[in-house]
Amino acid sequence: MGLIQLFLILAIFGGLYASFMGGANDLANSMGTSVGSGVLSLKKAVIIAGIATFMGAVLVGQYVTSTIAKGIVSPDAFAKDMNSFVYGMFAALIATGIFLQLSNLFALPVSTTHSIVGAVFGFGLIIGGPSSINWAKMGFIVLSWITSPVVGATLSFVIFIFIRKNLLESKDASKAANVILPLFTVFTIFLLIMSFLYKGLKNLKLGISFEVSILISLAVACIAGGFTLFRIRKAIRNDRTERQVIDKAFRALQVISATFVAFAHGSNDVGNGIGPLAAIANVARQGNFQTATGVPIWVLLIGAGGIVTGLAILGYRVIETVGKKITEITPVRGFTAEFGAATTVLMASILGLPISTTHTLVGAVIGVGLARGMEAINLNIIRKIVISWLLTVPISAVFTVAIYYIIRMFVA
Repeated sequence: MGLIQLFLILAIFGGLYASFMGGANDLANSMGTSVGSGVLSLKKAVIIAGIATFMGAVLVGQYVTSTIAKGIVSPDAFAKDMNSFVYGMFAALIATGIFLQLSNLFALPVSTTHSIVGAVFGFGLIIGGPSSINWAKMGFIVLSWITSPVVGATLSFVIFIFIRKNLLESKDASKAANVILPLFTVFTIFLLIMSFLYKGLKNLKLGISFEVSILISLAVACIAGGFTLFRIRKAIRNDRTERQVIDKAFRALQVISATFVAFAHGSNDVGNGIGPLAAIANVARQGNFQTATGVPIWVLLIGAGGIVTGLAILGYRVIETVGKKITEITPVRGFTAEFGAATTVLMASILGLPISTTHTLVGAVIGVGLARGMEAINLNIIRKIVISWLLTVPISAVFTVAIYYIIRMFVA
């Protein structure tokens, strides 16, 4: 057995490790607000997120290897030394897993994407030199640290103020509910279907155009909105209170929006955790690597299985932070945060901007809290989260370089 094949086997376990810790941290964010608001129990959240993420990863996760295709490190820098490339990718997997495990230990929600980027960045910078790094791409990623939470917070803030003013504090809440709840149902379903068609199915190269995606999404959304209106009027006829009707509607919407976030995580972010494994598998299979190579289905299965298991076993730590420690979450606030985050992710996808689901969702939760005043926010928790975000790339980079040189001590 050659060294490349040996490191492929080791990378399989490394991919499981990184994915497991990614599920315990990154995926847990998608269900944090649903658990915090009491809409879902931890057990139900794990089941829903597990199914949605697994389906997203396996069904629409066939896209190019993230860490290579995104151009963080130029493959030309390792054209004459594929072994170093393999060692570096393996080191990136282990370093990412270690950083995510430490973050989970302190219940801090961080980005798996940024951890992997930091790991590959550190490896490329030290081993390949500054010329091997795509500095423009790194600049965009750093910019996303600011834009994603700010946009998510702003949207969620505005949406919650609108709902509070026009529905929760309305003099005729029943009449307002007949308009606003179906409207938000239409927006939510449109957003979810549009994201699936435009961002997800394009990875399967099914050729669905942007215009067709809009028409399909709008049709499904309008049907769902009509059904919501029917249910609201039926509930009012059955003498349910306005508060009961509103609460039940937002509970349903929050489950839908949380499921979307989990599905999107599986279809778009799983590859970040197991991208290096796919790159190593490519070298082992072809004897070289390419800048754009498909992710084998067995690699996606490893990633999907790892993140679902990680969520089930250790996800409760980050779920508690996002759902309970930043600000008090109710079904209305939880839906608002998830809706704001999902909208931001879709906008970024259309514009082609790098963005972190974790950063966006945490920013959205903060925005909902700020809508009730600064005293509603746990500033101590926010400070710890921001510090962990700033440390993600440098720590992952240092860990990767250290692990790489340890490997080099034992392998010629």
